[in-house]
Amino acid sequence: MRGGYPSSRRDATLGDSELGTRPSIFPETAAVDGHGHLLIGGSDTVELARGFGTPLYIFDETTLRHRCSEFIEEFTSRYSDTLVIYASKAFINRSLALIFTEQGLGLDVVSGGELSIARSVDFPMEKVYFHGNNKSKEELELALGWGVGHIVVDNFYELSLLDGLAREKNITQQVLLRLSPGVDPHTHRYATTGVIDSKFGFPIVTLQAEEALSRALSSSNLNLIGLHFHLGSPIYELQPYQEAMRIALGFAAEMKERHGFELRELDTGGGFAIQYTRGEPAPSVAEYAEVIIETMLAECDSLGLERPRLIVEPGRGIVGQAGVALYTVGATKDIPGVRKYISVDGGIGDNIRPALYGARYEAVVANRANDEEKERVTIAGKLCESGDILIRDIYLPHLESGDIIAIPSSGAYCLAMASNYNSALKPAIVMVKDGK
Repeated sequence: MRGGYPSSRRDATLGDSELGTRPSIFPETAAVDGHGHLLIGGSDTVELARGFGTPLYIFDETTLRHRCSEFIEEFTSRYSDTLVIYASKAFINRSLALIFTEQGLGLDVVSGGELSIARSVDFPMEKVYFHGNNKSKEELELALGWGVGHIVVDNFYELSLLDGLAREKNITQQVLLRLSPGVDPHTHRYATTGVIDSKFGFPIVTLQAEEALSRALSSSNLNLIGLHFHLGSPIYELQPYQEAMRIALGFAAEMKERHGFELRELDTGGGFAIQYTRGEPAPSVAEYAEVIIETMLAECDSLGLERPRLIVEPGRGIVGQAGVALYTVGATKDIPGVRKYISVDGGIGDNIRPALYGARYEAVVANRANDEEKERVTIAGKLCESGDILIRDIYLPHLESGDIIAIPSSGAYCLAMASNYNSALKPAIVMVKDGK
């Protein structure tokens, strides 16, 4: 079918909650019941929309936990000394932080706010990695006071500030240096972070990375244990990981020879893509794991380096597929021979990604999921911007006011970047599992 929903039309009941054929843009528990209603986690999305209002974001706990387990299994089965840490920027709240604790993940935080969420659920601080290109003095003091295990230093200012704050507290802080390896991951330019012209990290080719490493090694209260790089997101190619790994490990080998640096941890960041549309499949977790670990082991052996602990930072790869956004249809504007606009009660206030990155999504009509998709329409938001478009030119059943539109693969970055633009309220968020 043209909307991206499964071609299978087998009905499902609350007790039979999985479709026979289901694209990976939907949560694992996605189903259609005998009334043609979309089910997630055994719950009727139409009833959820009625009960909580729309826009509404639904997270499937089963999919969340399975993605956590999949990343851990695929990486540790190939290299046991791997730590999977969740990238909080994709979306974090206390409920998710508790799940990630239970699943054995670490946590990547980039602000005092994200760090405070971790603290509020007693997340193990030794498994927290604090990132960011402009951490404030107050944020660093929080991190030191709460015993954050690792701080990823991004620039010379932070290097000096952190050393001084740690000295005042009479502690030695474990740190990693964020490198800018100069690798283009071929994603949207706003989400590309590993190139030289980036606000993040110490460039290797300018020799600033070496200078930072030398300063870190000589700092009185910093213990430099590793290197970090992050190329951007989402990355649908595997080759950039290979290239960045070779550059980072080559740098580590040179720094060992020149400065006696011993690489104990290598953090390769995240960027793991998910499938948003039928025609754009993403590599599997296994494929990412295979290329990253195979390259690391081969390069370490070739360069005579001890094999470090490997850190990976999935965010979108864990929460993206688990989330589904629901909207209610309102007005229709049909311009003959041009375009038919279907307006919904959300938009850039809860999902700015299409306007910001040109992100593309699929959709289904949650209350009539079995109806034939015969009209080409554009799903428009209600906020006061011409660019407030959620999906352009998608085929859906004939839509009427009151229909419920479901957009899958909405778990990452939508809510994390949500705003109150036009003083609109942010959506409610519901976790579902086993019909509850």
